[in-house]
Amino acid sequence: MDNNQPKQGQPQLQLELNPQMTKTSYSNLAIISHSRSEFIIDFAATLPGLPKAVIGDRIIMTPEHAKRLMNAIFDNISKYEAQFGVIDLNGGKGPQPGATFNLGDFGPINGPKS
Repeated sequence: MDNNQPKQGQPQLQLELNPQMTKTSYSNLAIISHSRSEFIIDFAATLPGLPKAVIGDRIIMTPEHAKRLMNAIFDNISKYEAQFGVIDLNGGKGPQPGATFNLGDFGPINGPKS
C-alpha cells in the first residue's frame, strides 16, 4: 500500500499553491536550535566570496511537527537514493569526521550587542 495515499475514511488534505503568495528560497545551510516547546530552523545561503551567510527564512515548529518533518525527509531521501543513487556528503573523499558544527564556535549571529 502506498503510504502517500490517505487511508479509507481519513480526510484528504487539499493544498493550493498560489504563485503570488508563495515564496521560494534557496538554502545550502540550516541552523537548528530548540527549547522544550519548539524547534527553530534558520535557512541560510552561503555564497563564494561573501564573508557571511544570510538567513533567508526562519521556521518555528513544535517538537511533534519537527519529528514528523524529520520522518518525511528521511522517507524522501530514501526514495531519492533508490532512484538516483546514494547522496555523497563528502565529495568522494572517504568518511567525514563530523557533518555538523557548533554554531557557538562562530560567534554571535546578529553581531555584538551594544
